Amino acid sequence: MGELKVVATKGAPAAIGPYSQAVVCGGMVYCSGQIAMDPATGEIVGTDCKSQTKQVIKNLEAVLKEAGSSLQSTVKLTVFLKDLGDFSAMNEVYSAAMGGHRPARAAVEVSRLPRDVIVEIDAIALVTR
Repeated sequence: MGELKVVATKGAPAAIGPYSQAVVCGGMVYCSGQIAMDPATGEIVGTDCKSQTKQVIKNLEAVLKEAGSSLQSTVKLTVFLKDLGDFSAMNEVYSAAMGGHRPARAAVEVSRLPRDVIVEIDAIALVTR
């Protein structure tokens, strides 16, 4: 088994439980779910799916960068939505952030998310630097 490296950055919210923002192992980074929390204030950013998705992606980008990766190096993401009716709004922001990159992805509706947010996204990516 490869060496595990715990990833921690102040550019994304600190873990609010017994887990890491991400772990690097075997040339891959495994990111915990990110929510729309401002890392500086701990407050939730936005009240609609688009604004929350923007913050989620910003947080995810910070974790990926700290791990030596990026959104363009993701291979799999999972999107958790409080209401699948927000799928189009989330997808609009997600598509803009990803550009032409199209990793594997799942999107599921869940009954509740931490801090009662609208969206949470986790990721698996290649370490590229």
